[in-house]
Amino acid sequence: MKISLITVTYNSGKTLSDTIQSVLSQSYTNIEYIIIDGLSQDNTIDVIKKYELDFEGRMMWISEKDRGLYDAMNKGIKMATGDVVGILNSDDFYTSDDVLERVASELQNPDIDAVYGDVHFVKDSDLHKCVRYYSSKIFQRSLMRLGFMPAHPSFYLRREYFEELGLYQTDYKIAADFEFLLRVIYKAKIRMKYLPVDMVTMRVGGASTSGFESHKRIMKEHLRAFRENGIYANVFLLSLRYIYKIGEIISNRVFSHRILK
Repeated sequence: MKISLITVTYNSGKTLSDTIQSVLSQSYTNIEYIIIDGLSQDNTIDVIKKYELDFEGRMMWISEKDRGLYDAMNKGIKMATGDVVGILNSDDFYTSDDVLERVASELQNPDIDAVYGDVHFVKDSDLHKCVRYYSSKIFQRSLMRLGFMPAHPSFYLRREYFEELGLYQTDYKIAADFEFLLRVIYKAKIRMKYLPVDMVTMRVGGASTSGFESHKRIMKEHLRAFRENGIYANVFLLSLRYIYKIGEIISNRVFSHRILK
């Protein structure tokens, strides 16, 4: 089983080495690594070229103008030839060396279409201190009605479903990942399995990880996603997940304290 990994870059030179090294460190080697660059102006291309030979022909990359993050992701998906596709952002890296081994092992089962797990967030100043833990353990299909979703960087899907159900909608600015997962998980009802694994370490500060304005944009785009997929939703229902987030914040403070000790 071949896994296609896609990383989108734009002026990612400061963090991309961590991302690439975590891919090279994976014990599972039947992969193809696809990097889609948006004409970076920093040293991103130099970093890509530095590691290219280490992949021994398993890396493909392009650098050209795109119409944003989701357009670049779609380019990578169209280039992919693997059985399974996953996204690894250029600010992120795998938490352990056996993540893809676990993914491949579970997806050997033909009755499973996708797997997902947990991620955690760190600040760039201290990559070893967890500031937020995003567990997908409680996730179930029905919770998408409240705006919940599995951690997108932990989501691995059989490539055939991109061909059958479509790609990311590029006119979304911040929540095309939610719309896509709503389409494949809630509407198409793909068969999934949760992996109790901390799969990806994410740096705080991505397009949808913080800020009041980003929460407003997310709410607006979530409502649009439901509407376009013919599913009823309202602001009240989507606000209920913030009650859960309060508990998550308290839990994360305890978790971070324990790590420090």
